[in-house]
Amino acid sequence: MQTILKIGTRGSPLALAQAQETQARLMAAHGLPQEAFEIVVISTSGDRIQDRPLSEAGGKGLFTKEIEEALLARAVDIAVHSSKDMPTQLPDGLELSAFLPREDARDAFVGKAAKTIADLPRGAKVGSSSLRRQALIRRMRPDLDVVMFRGNVQTRLRKLDEGVAAGTILAHAGLKRLGLGHVVTNLIPLDIFPPAPGQGAIGIETRIGDGDVEQMLAAIHDLPTGQALACERAFLAALDGSCRTPIAGHAVIDGADLSFAGLIISPDGTQSHMVEMKGPALDAARIGEEAARTVRARAGETFFDGWA
Repeated sequence: MQTILKIGTRGSPLALAQAQETQARLMAAHGLPQEAFEIVVISTSGDRIQDRPLSEAGGKGLFTKEIEEALLARAVDIAVHSSKDMPTQLPDGLELSAFLPREDARDAFVGKAAKTIADLPRGAKVGSSSLRRQALIRRMRPDLDVVMFRGNVQTRLRKLDEGVAAGTILAHAGLKRLGLGHVVTNLIPLDIFPPAPGQGAIGIETRIGDGDVEQMLAAIHDLPTGQALACERAFLAALDGSCRTPIAGHAVIDGADLSFAGLIISPDGTQSHMVEMKGPALDAARIGEEAARTVRARAGETFFDGWA
């Protein structure tokens, strides 16, 4: 059968699992066989750069740049991403057209020396490449040694086995999608460890105006996830959030209502400002923008100076 849709993705096991989930949902929604789809693996700069934090190498766009170039060049028809890896500013001609139903947005602690962060011995090493997670760990336990931990999920788990760190924090959604939920030693509550905007949600990027593709994706788009992500991404965009700024944000949709909690925190975990807002889900983006203005006013314009 002729290929109907080419799906662009990174080559990590988690990225492939997300592309395969997208493929399976499209097959079910349109009654199409697997042969109607081709998963195209694209190597990204973020995958290749492993020796330094992304904040020093160029930020979130390193995980999307080459895939978006393939999308614009029509080498692929859609791009499947972890939404938390998506920059708030997309290249001209591209848009996020659909989101799959969101998985658990919580972070999960995977410990070798202890089951929880609280139980770790003083001075224990905890690995993470996320500035948000590093800052939240330091806020909880300033006595711990937080070390940079790059690589895909399997690489980070292997580093734990090799004793590089006593524990690490990973997105519960990713572990579940990989069938690795059993490695979790503690699920961290959202109010203690708020997630990155977009965490747990698979986003699908397309060319603007590609009507046939958009029509196919409409059948698998999850409206509540899309509304939640509109709020979270608006919050992030209004704060000019990137890999250089520890920002958390999580929106919950309950029918026609939306509730949002956002956090900005200094990298050392010593200063933080929280904001909570509610409103109609139809006003998701406006609520996110208003939350950003509110928390920035509380923190002061100089809050990000020197480290953002």
